[in-house]
Amino acid sequence: MHDLIFVALVSLWCSVAVGLLGAWILWFLRRGSLVVMMMMLAVITIISIGFTFVVLAFLDLFTVQGMTAVLLSCIPTAAVSVMLCLLLGRRILHGSRNLARATRTMGEDGRFAAPAQSGSAELAVLTQELAATSAALTASREQEQLLEASRRQLIAWVSHDLRTPLAGLRAMTEALQDGMARDQDRYLGLILQETQRLDHLVGDLFDLSRIQSNSLTLSLTPVSLADLISDAVTAIEPQARSRGVRLVPGGIEPVAVRVDIRQINRVLGNLLSNAVRHTHPGGAVTVCAHAAESRAVLSISDACGGIPEADLHKVFEPGWRGTPSRPAGKDVGGGLGLAIVRGIIEAHHGGVAVQNIEGGCQFTACLPLAG
Repeated sequence: MHDLIFVALVSLWCSVAVGLLGAWILWFLRRGSLVVMMMMLAVITIISIGFTFVVLAFLDLFTVQGMTAVLLSCIPTAAVSVMLCLLLGRRILHGSRNLARATRTMGEDGRFAAPAQSGSAELAVLTQELAATSAALTASREQEQLLEASRRQLIAWVSHDLRTPLAGLRAMTEALQDGMARDQDRYLGLILQETQRLDHLVGDLFDLSRIQSNSLTLSLTPVSLADLISDAVTAIEPQARSRGVRLVPGGIEPVAVRVDIRQINRVLGNLLSNAVRHTHPGGAVTVCAHAAESRAVLSISDACGGIPEADLHKVFEPGWRGTPSRPAGKDVGGGLGLAIVRGIIEAHHGGVAVQNIEGGCQFTACLPLAG
């Protein structure tokens, strides 16, 4: 019994000694090929077995004939092990090279084409991760391109909207300065009107910038949504009356919400003004509000005739006005109102959407209920 324990201890120490030597060799080869390290690992294992039997024979715990037989048997075993490691390593190497080529193409055109044979399970997992990363990068790149195109279009439109009133202001100011204006009060009124329009546009640009930079601060207060709607409808009623548009309550429940009153008033003003401006004379704008689960749902329906389905996803983009034409002197807005609406609603952790209905379209906004 004691001899068996001694043999086990000798074998343990021999394995540890060879293992430390093998660890140093593998560390030295750490930057080399994986195939070489696998073959070296197989050789180290065979050397550990042979060295153990040599030591046991030296301690007279094993016969010389038995040691010779073991060493001779280790030679073909080592050869077979090395060959198997070589075959396995070549398979892994082939899979890694295929994966490297596929990754290189992702760097060239931004899309990752997974290789037909990825090799081991680990390489297959890595291939899946690269494919998912490529898809995310492609989506992000496309979104960035859309945002860049939207930004350029917005700059072009805003430049037009600034240039047109400035040119008018310059002309009217020069006419007043030269004494060529017969009706000075009318010119002064037009100058004031264009100045207010410019001030409104600059204010919208500033607010949109704060929204997009996530620097919009909210002062949340519990308030009745019905009261906010009533105030907004009262403010927009003169504009609706002048355009021949009716404001119709379509069922407004007494829902309490927790919002920034000033910002939500702006949302209501933008949505109602937009609805009134695009509703044909004789049409109606309908306002509804009700509670649904943990949200207050506000909907404003107009009679604009509807929005083309291809443009529905563009409605809340900055600068979009539903038409590429830019008629001068017409109150078409700066194209920023709905983008500001979406930014304010999302800052309240809500959502806003638009859909076509019979004869027009409907804007729906969700706001958090007052807890």
